[in-house]
Amino acid sequence: MSVVRSQVPSGDDARRGDAGRERVLVISASVGAGHDGAAAELTARLQHAGVGVDRRDFLDALPRWVGFVLRQGYPISVGRAPGFFEWLFRRLERPGWVQAVALAVCGWAGFRVRRWTAHGYGVVVSTYPMASQTVGRLKAAGRLDAAVVTFLTDPAVHRLWVHPAVDHHLTVTEATANLGLRLYGTPMRHVGALVGRAFSGPCPSVRRRQVRAELGLSADGPVALVSAGSLGIGDVPEIVRALRSPGSDIEVVVLCGRNARLRRSLRGRPGVVTLGWRTDVAEIMGSADVLVHNAGGLAVTEALTMGLPTVTFRPIPGHGRANAGVLEAAGLAAWPRDGASLLAEVRTRIGRSGDRRAVHAGFDAAAVIIDLLALRVRAEVPTECAEPAAQRLDLGCDQVQGADRAAPRPARFGGDVGVVKQDRAAGS
Repeated sequence: MSVVRSQVPSGDDARRGDAGRERVLVISASVGAGHDGAAAELTARLQHAGVGVDRRDFLDALPRWVGFVLRQGYPISVGRAPGFFEWLFRRLERPGWVQAVALAVCGWAGFRVRRWTAHGYGVVVSTYPMASQTVGRLKAAGRLDAAVVTFLTDPAVHRLWVHPAVDHHLTVTEATANLGLRLYGTPMRHVGALVGRAFSGPCPSVRRRQVRAELGLSADGPVALVSAGSLGIGDVPEIVRALRSPGSDIEVVVLCGRNARLRRSLRGRPGVVTLGWRTDVAEIMGSADVLVHNAGGLAVTEALTMGLPTVTFRPIPGHGRANAGVLEAAGLAAWPRDGASLLAEVRTRIGRSGDRRAVHAGFDAAAVIIDLLALRVRAEVPTECAEPAAQRLDLGCDQVQGADRAAPRPARFGGDVGVVKQDRAAGS
């Protein structure tokens, strides 16, 4: 993904450098859709508020072959070598060659990321863990003069999301913020979801019936929406089989994303509607009674924001299982381990609404970034606004003038902190 830039002030490079300190750089990654989705929503909110924003793809900071491996290796390893992917994910938590390789890639990316930031942005935001490590390392080395923020898109926190030189770690839920503090000693701030306005509430009943009719569903029967991310990975056929087991009256809508093979394999099954990549996911969610997912990414955040009950089944290895554990422990999504239990969990949620409070923090990530940018460029903040700004940033009043110089966090690479442990493997 090439740079996505909002309106840039005119003038030569020096003048742009001065103006850049009033701008925000958002770095995501085109690995799946969740990291880019959060970055796009944050960019839109900042631009709506009149803030200049540039967006970059972290993979563009790497040699093409490395970016290709990261982008294509993810779905291949999850689909064909899930045990290996789980092992890699866990090895990132402790010293060793896996962690060393990951940090080497971040160091490699640092050369180009440093060029991206050469014009002096006021705030740099990452929505991808390896990008967070990269900008954290640059900040720690004194090569990045900006406030640095990480927005965690996953419910579970793992080592790459955390860097001691990152000034602020923002999370979707309070459960994630608490986990970050408990596992890594890193203060994190719950700021709510970064999803579009279309997910702000339930679908009106009239439109709900219209969408069901368009999809070929019954007007009032139970409907389960199955999501496997933008890549349609994981044991989706097993999820569908469990939901459509003998005697089940639950209709199933499967979001296959960009996985055409998955869609073909499920097409024609009784009571099953298969969909490819869609941009009207909010309305499709609004037509369903429950979401069944296997990754815990953007779709779960959207469902929680909308108030759609959510269930995890057959989570993918690595972050999928870690996310499932956090969501289950927080009471945000049940995690049944077999098909019969899945069917029971889904049935208990038909006709009920989910708890939307978990992803509503009273303010959002964009407000935090705007406040931090104002403090960073030493803009005049009226007395009545200074204290709320400090509260959103979780700063004491005496820290406002130096908001970008937060003390280093205690979490560091080299420790042996395990990922969220599960008492049972998915599906066992």
